[in-house]
Amino acid sequence: MNTSVNLPDGRFALSGTGGEFAVPGAQFTSRVAYAAAHVVADAAADNTPGHPAVLDWDATLAFRHHLWRHGFGVAEAMDTAQRGMGLDYPTTRELIRRSGREAREADGLIVAGVATDQLPDGPATLDEVRKAYTEQLDDVQAAGARPVLMCSRHLAATATTAEDYLTVYGELLRHADGPVVLHWLGPMFDPALAGYWGSPDLDVATETVLTLIEAHASKVDGIKVSLLDEEFEIGLRRRLPAGVRLYTGDDFHYPALIRGDGPQPQPADRTYSDALLGIFAAIAPPAAAALRALDAGDLDRYEQIFAPTVPLARHIFSAPTYYYKTGIVFLAWLAGHQDHFTMVGGLHSGRSPRHLMELLRLADAAGLLPDAALAAHRTRAWLTTVGVPQ
Repeated sequence: MNTSVNLPDGRFALSGTGGEFAVPGAQFTSRVAYAAAHVVADAAADNTPGHPAVLDWDATLAFRHHLWRHGFGVAEAMDTAQRGMGLDYPTTRELIRRSGREAREADGLIVAGVATDQLPDGPATLDEVRKAYTEQLDDVQAAGARPVLMCSRHLAATATTAEDYLTVYGELLRHADGPVVLHWLGPMFDPALAGYWGSPDLDVATETVLTLIEAHASKVDGIKVSLLDEEFEIGLRRRLPAGVRLYTGDDFHYPALIRGDGPQPQPADRTYSDALLGIFAAIAPPAAAALRALDAGDLDRYEQIFAPTVPLARHIFSAPTYYYKTGIVFLAWLAGHQDHFTMVGGLHSGRSPRHLMELLRLADAAGLLPDAALAAHRTRAWLTTVGVPQ
């Protein structure tokens, strides 16, 4: 079994320790945890920049079943699925419909992103933004998924005051059939979202968010926060109304934020975060094992399992953070979840060979490559195409 690879800076042999955690199980009991899933491109299609996305539906849906088997809910059609970076809305709508059907068959949890990306680039009125949001909200509800009201580039460009955000979101929450998840994605994930909620000052923006939630608490299941700021997230979750969850989207500090003060049920003072994370799709087997250790009250085991995944997560989500999807898909290919390393919109070019080879080392150290020989074979083949002889 050949697990050696000739990297640009020398020879590297994979450890072959992957697969230790590849044991499916039921949903978790002490935390709600969603994994934001990527999409698998059809490698034979013209998935180049500017062309409509063409997906490999079998591989895309199989990956969602992989997440459900490990106990995760699926966060569908989020930024991990390349919303605004190659995935057009007609394909997004079909993705949500198909995943909704699969979720019902698998008895799996599913939430799905609601945005405004069916609108053309450029200026839009607040009414056009509201109508676009409402169309997608209806699509997600019809598919049987819980809506996630994603941040909108169009709204960020159009709104001039906090009141504009409160008006648009208030109408959406009144229109929703049931509780939704709000979404706060920072500019490190999408620079077009700078100043979301009406101010670049996080303290000012927080007051707008809390005003919205307090006015519609019965329609808000929780808020997903992706600002990569542990202290800010802890402060916000302490101020949420009773019954409203904080879903961490912090791919740097997730072990501490999810652990909080321990495995007790959600208390009134909000001592931990639930999760809606892109990194969980990449590290599903060990992440599931860690969350089950938390369910059992084994905090030492929880920390032990998560520890080697954090350097990997920090590397995948390093600046420019919005290209993290490239690393997610590269790892899915090495782990055997798909047969190629091609992405819609040509996004497989979003990271350098040196970045991806460090990802290989870190994934191996975290036990994420269940078939070391396959991962080594694919890495050797890919390196040959970028001029590194094997």
